[in-house]
Amino acid sequence: MKRLIVPPTRLPTVSRTFRGRSFVFVLYGVVVAITGVLGAVLGAFGPDDLTSVALLGVVELRPTPLGLAAYGVVTVGLALGVPLVLVAYASRLDDAAVEDG
Repeated sequence: MKRLIVPPTRLPTVSRTFRGRSFVFVLYGVVVAITGVLGAVLGAFGPDDLTSVALLGVVELRPTPLGLAAYGVVTVGLALGVPLVLVAYASRLDDAAVEDG
């Protein structure tokens, strides 16, 4: 008795240009951009009694739209960006180790 081998149906896939690492980096950029926009909105329409913030404990920023947007972008960008870069680097090392066999 012969078996009929049916290939699995193809599921819709994400474009090859927008998946994996590139998707994560684009998502990172979107999150950082949203943080900047929300900081600017908070600076423009937030309470009047906001105090200055210290960017990385070094630069004091007044609670203006530009100051809060910069604070948000830098802090979230670093808090998410440093681990992201480390994971991407480790992933490339792992890919190279797999290719070497």
